[in-house]
Amino acid sequence: MKFRNFIVAGAVALAGLAGPASAKEWKTVTITLEGAYAPWNMTNPDGTLGGFEPELAKVLCERAKVECKLVASDWDGMIPALNAGKFDIIMDALSITDERKQVIDFTIPYAATPAAFATTKDNALANAAGTGTEVRMDVGQTGVKEVEALKEAFKGKTIGIQAATVYAKFIYDNFGDTATVREYKTGADRDIDLQNGRIDLGFDDSVYFQSAFDAAKGELAFTGPQIVGPIWGAGEGLGVRKSDTDLRDMFSAAIKSALDDGTVKTLSEKWFKTDVSPK
Repeated sequence: MKFRNFIVAGAVALAGLAGPASAKEWKTVTITLEGAYAPWNMTNPDGTLGGFEPELAKVLCERAKVECKLVASDWDGMIPALNAGKFDIIMDALSITDERKQVIDFTIPYAATPAAFATTKDNALANAAGTGTEVRMDVGQTGVKEVEALKEAFKGKTIGIQAATVYAKFIYDNFGDTATVREYKTGADRDIDLQNGRIDLGFDDSVYFQSAFDAAKGELAFTGPQIVGPIWGAGEGLGVRKSDTDLRDMFSAAIKSALDDGTVKTLSEKWFKTDVSPK
């Protein structure tokens, strides 16, 4: 997901109740995904989970020598549910951010992706200044000239974002005072409104949007520069409870192995048509 930002109120309390770390022999691990953020993860017609992350999870579990069960759950409740013991790992394009590190721990990242605006190809906002370029931003940075130019161009427009994400924070921080921000439970719900003209723009993970563009049969496209850099954290990693340092280390080793031998690159090129391996 996406560099998405959970609301952590309540999660801090749950983390505090997790207790001290204790040795555990991991034989079975439950991994949760949203199942609705293609091509990162999706729910197949037969109810199984597919996409980049489920395929990578299979590889990681084999290398960690554990049996894994994949389950779907709602995005905005994942961190509290993790700390409540409902599953063991979050794997949902989960950005590694300082805010999240207050309540959960992370493996090393297995991906790092930019974010961008999208609109319909026939919209007057298409091909905004900077389209096809990248702008690098640091955590909390505002006032960047390229973004300020977009702020003026998008003044008075409606921007759709998935709720409780780092992308939502970016839009509120940079466009909240000049544009209308509309939140959606899922990216797919937002994309439908974008395609049907009920909102003017969407903002999300760039590789997620590539899949959405295919689903929209070419009616949607990027506009403005892609936003890259530390603003989105260290990359996407697996989220685990703070007490489960052994589980974290097992899967970090598995991720490193999959990065080193090109497995992550191969899977990302299959699903995203580009290499999302952290650089």
